[in-house]
Formats: sequence, structure tokens, C-alpha cells
Amino acid sequence: MDAANLFFKAHELKRKLLFTICILFVCRLGSYITIPGVNSLALTALTANAKGILNMFNVLSGGSLSRMSIFALSIVPYITASIVMSLLTVTVKFLEDLKKEGELGRRKINQYTRYLTVVLCAFQAYGLARGLEGMHGGGANIVILSSGLFRVTTVLTILVGTMLLMWLGEQISQRGIGNGISLIIFTSIVSGLPRVFASLFELARTGAMSPFTLIGIFGAVFMLIYFIVFVERAQRKIQIQYPKRQVGNKIFEGQSTYLPLKVNTAGVIPPIFASSIILFPATIANFVSIDSEGGFWNMVLIHLGQGKPLYLALYISFIVFFAFFYTSIVFNVKETADMLKKNGGFVPGIRPGEYTSEYLDKILTRLTTIGAAYIAFVCVLPEYASSKYGIPFALGGTSFLIVVSVVLETFSQIQSSLFTYQYESLMKKARFRRS
Repeated sequence: MDAANLFFKAHELKRKLLFTICILFVCRLGSYITIPGVNSLALTALTANAKGILNMFNVLSGGSLSRMSIFALSIVPYITASIVMSLLTVTVKFLEDLKKEGELGRRKINQYTRYLTVVLCAFQAYGLARGLEGMHGGGANIVILSSGLFRVTTVLTILVGTMLLMWLGEQISQRGIGNGISLIIFTSIVSGLPRVFASLFELARTGAMSPFTLIGIFGAVFMLIYFIVFVERAQRKIQIQYPKRQVGNKIFEGQSTYLPLKVNTAGVIPPIFASSIILFPATIANFVSIDSEGGFWNMVLIHLGQGKPLYLALYISFIVFFAFFYTSIVFNVKETADMLKKNGGFVPGIRPGEYTSEYLDKILTRLTTIGAAYIAFVCVLPEYASSKYGIPFALGGTSFLIVVSVVLETFSQIQSSLFTYQYESLMKKARFRRS
């Protein structure tokens, strides 16, 4: 049975895919519903040539910021809240004990994350509203009438929009094909790619960009995608041996299997978390620097510009930190070693228990170091090239890392669902033949 026929017969998978597509369509539709009181033409003129933080935010929101829609902040406040809660879970004993309670504890932590999302979103939305009141685009004010009513309306509208996006992402994870938050960000980035490619072709057509430069850009994009796919699929296989065992009068031979460890265990989380952290002080700067031409916060905005040394240094530092931090969360070497010992498995030449834990930790540290360097290279080098040569941010390494990683993970989940359906079909046929 080939993959195409198997897909059309997997009705549950088709239902999940259709549900996911409908939810993502709703997300894109909401990005075109604008907030009242904003001059959309002036805002478009301001964001047309935006760089740095503003452009990054616009790409991650799928152009929602340039339209000042109800999804202007996208899912960024929820990601920031998740970062904070992950850090607190490791450092605060109450949350650490709550995590050990299993499913009930996980639900309580998720509830606290939602509460924190509301607080962060309200703060960022208020900073965005205050920042827009002091901006101009195309010779006109972006905010038609600055008032307290505009700020309240903007905060409430963006808050509801962000919470709706968060809920839609959870629905995709529960009832769709999974990875709801990642798929929302993926859709936002992909929605801007046709416009970017069209602008590049227009530059080449008008002579503003040479055809060789255009070919070089597409060649670099292809090589970048190939490199990302190669590293994302790279694994370090650790041999696991199980001894002979006797069940009744039968003796089963020992089995040998492998424990696969990905080079990039953290996946796409480090650059997303790093971008969210860098966006947070920029929000404060937009809020504080309205009433003064100079000062500390204006310097923050300047030095956090795309390609600036401080921006690149912070970006690399956060990527490395979250690569190690998130890897330690998703893969606990001590629990893995204890589980192997409990099931009678061992690594050849390594004693079970603590020695196995140390061995796995040593290998995982090396892999994470390579993975962190890979993520930093993929994300930072195009950022620098973009600031120097004016390549659109949507073609940057962070965007393509997110897009390629989400595509690979989504196809992997679809493939697993197809294998599960095929296995269940074979089992039903076998039971039918026996009867």
C-alpha cells in the first residue's frame, strides 16, 4: 500500500489536517482585522522600510503589526510567559514540586502561564499603543486621535487577539496534527515569503539588483535549507544492549537497539525564545522614550538594531543558553539512565545507573554544543548579511530555521500517524481472518 492510498484511507488523519488548515485560516483572517483609531496608510508607510526589532516583530506576526491588526503581538507574549515559567519551574521549589505531580501539575503550570501571558500582553500592548502615538508615517500621524480611550481599546483588542491565538494553538495541539504554536508562527512567516520574492524579482526587473545577485540570493537560500535539513536529521546513535531473559521454560536472546540523540535536540525553540527576549526591552524602550529625544532607552533601541554588535551578542548568548536549557528539560539523562537500568538495558562498556547518566550527559553536552553553534550560525550570519546588504529579514536564518524545522516535524508526525493507521489496519485484517 503506497503512501498516497494510505493517506486517503486514513480518515482520522484527514480530519486532523482539515481541522488544522481551518484554524490556520482563521489565524490569517484575523491578521487583517485592524484596530480602530489607526491610520493604516501612515502605518504601512512607516513599516515599509522598517529594520531591526520592528521588522522582526512584523515578520513573526505575519504582517499583523504593519496592519495593526488584533493579532499585532502574535503569540509572542505567550512564548515569553512560557520562558519565564520554564525558568521558574527549575528555580522555584513550589513549581518544581508541582511539575512532579504529573498531568495535574502540568495543567496548573499551564494555567499560571496563561495568567502571566495576560499580564505581559497587556503591558506590551500598552507600550505599543503609547509608542504609536508618537510616531509618524508618510507625513501623517499613525494614531488618528490620541486619547485614553484609544489606549484602552488597543490594549483590550490586542489582549483578546493574543489569547484567541493562544487558544487556537492549543486546539491544533489537542485536536489537530500537533505543534499548534509552532504552526501559527510558521504560517505567519510563510505568508510573507511571496511578497518578499516578488519584491526581489521587481528589483531585478527594474535594474536595481543585478540578475547575478538575484541568482546568488536564491543559491544561498537553497544551500541554507539543505544545511538545515542535513543537521536537523543528524543523530548520534548510542547502542543499548538487553541481556538474555527467561520467561517460563523459554529463553529469549539478548536484544540490541539504539538510543537516538539529535544534534539539535532543542529544535526551533532557542531562536524563538531569543527573539522574544530581545523584543521585550524594545517594547519598554518604545514606551519610555516617547517623551524624550535622548536617554538610555533610545540608546537601547539604537543598539538593538538589526546587525548591531549588541544585538548580535545578545542574540547568540540567548540562543546558546536556551539550547542547553531546553535540551535539559526535554531530555533528562538521569531519568533515562534509571529507566534503562530498571528495564535491564545498559550501554556496552558502561555500568548502569550513575555511570550511564554521566556518559549520556557527556555525549549530550557535546551534541548540544554543536547544535547551539549551528543555530547561532544559521540565525546570526543572515542577520548580519541582511543589515549589510539589505536582504529582506524574511529570508533570514531564523525564518528558514523555523519553517524547515516545523515542516520536518509536521511530516514526521503525519508519517507516524500513517504507520499507526497501517498497523491498525493489518491487525484488523488478521483478526478477521482468524474469525
